[in-house]
Amino acid sequence: MDAFSLQYAHALADVVMADKLDKKEIDRQLEDFQSTWTDSRQLREVFQNPSIQLETKLKVLDAMVQRIGMLKQVRNFVALLLQNDRIHAVESITSDYRNEINRRLHISEAEITSVRELNPEEKSKIEAKASVLAGLEIRPIYKQDASLLGGVVLRIGDTVYDGSVRGRLEELREKMMAD
Repeated sequence: MDAFSLQYAHALADVVMADKLDKKEIDRQLEDFQSTWTDSRQLREVFQNPSIQLETKLKVLDAMVQRIGMLKQVRNFVALLLQNDRIHAVESITSDYRNEINRRLHISEAEITSVRELNPEEKSKIEAKASVLAGLEIRPIYKQDASLLGGVVLRIGDTVYDGSVRGRLEELREKMMAD
């Protein structure tokens, strides 16, 4: 996390809050841009090439805007990154933006890892428990990990709540080794 990354993230969060933009839509648009950025070597080469004029880069950006759909605020944010030669840090800045907007809205991300896809009732129960543990509204991020054998691992910030079968077996093994 670089200082400039945080500055851009805070500035974008300021715009989103001031313009009362839909945070989920902004997040989706940033994700769409980031996916396009990650998947297209040619786009990265054009946007990062110092010999290509900014005007040309902005034309490419505007063509993307029409294709993937972007609010003017998101388009202007990406244009600013291009103008200031910071486009290489778009992933870091986007991550910092998400953290900042969640902080402002008192939302904590909760990574919920299970061995299988959880049904809606299970998700609801886990999300309610995670919200109580975090003391905040949570934004769940679901993952699957077959090595858990069963149960759930919940990560909120730096805190991990391991209710997995694998975690319980490891805990039992440690107790047996200590005796």
